[in-house]
Amino acid sequence: MTVRKKYNALGRGLDALLSTEAVRTAGSSTINEIPLDQIEPNADQPRSLFDEDALKELAVSIHEIGIIQPITLRQIAENRFQIIAGERRWRASQMAGLKSIPAYIRTIDDESVMEMALVENIQREDLNAIEIALAYEHLLEQTGMTQEKVSERVGKSRTAIANYLRLLKLPAQVQMALQKKEIDMGHARALLALNSPSLQLKVFKEILKNGWSVRKVEEIAQHLKNGDDIEDGKKKIVAKPQLPEEFNQLKDRLSSFLQTKVQMTCSSKGKGKISIPFNNADELERIMMIFDQIKQQ
Repeated sequence: MTVRKKYNALGRGLDALLSTEAVRTAGSSTINEIPLDQIEPNADQPRSLFDEDALKELAVSIHEIGIIQPITLRQIAENRFQIIAGERRWRASQMAGLKSIPAYIRTIDDESVMEMALVENIQREDLNAIEIALAYEHLLEQTGMTQEKVSERVGKSRTAIANYLRLLKLPAQVQMALQKKEIDMGHARALLALNSPSLQLKVFKEILKNGWSVRKVEEIAQHLKNGDDIEDGKKKIVAKPQLPEEFNQLKDRLSSFLQTKVQMTCSSKGKGKISIPFNNADELERIMMIFDQIKQQ
């Protein structure tokens, strides 16, 4: 079973920013083959983390069938180009041993580069919450755009943008955990209901220690706002039944095997369920390939 990605590679927001007309330069055409060693990443690229396993899988695909979607570049000097969109494809092409890559060459000003890279990645949902928040903050500070203007450009509501920006007010430890996906954005938003950074950190440590759900963090936060301490708040919430130790061991083994965090619930009668979360289509396809391999054995 293979999961195929079905999304518009550039998205409506980026289409509005990128001209589809050919850029008239010496010997150029709509799509150009550009040597990989003449290309450099954009320092303002909003995505800073690249999954190594996903890159290797993409490299194998590129080695077998080549680049399907050209990357987008701008020329910054003679025989030097900077990536606007497609750094992941550029990195995977290097791993695949390619010498050149098909690319669109666009003429844009510096202020537009961050905007276009942000739109492309948000459309593909490749960024984690902190990367998106930092990119929004950069757009607001560097271009002077209002939140309303950013909202129009990236196709997201002003409320959504404001919620991302609020994440940058959390303690650094919480932001790093969110970036590493040790907690969800729902957890982070629940912590924002608490005005004290020290209290946010205390609840954050309880989340990591006890694996609290977003709902439970919201309830704890409400009790804390009402004047309770954490222990009193915990006592007032009906705790979920804890998994038997042997079930925890099985859950850990399954998580290790699938290389993702597996969730498991179990009632006192031994009835329960297993859920396998995934962050994007690439990760889902990787998980399904593992099941396909088991089935063939």
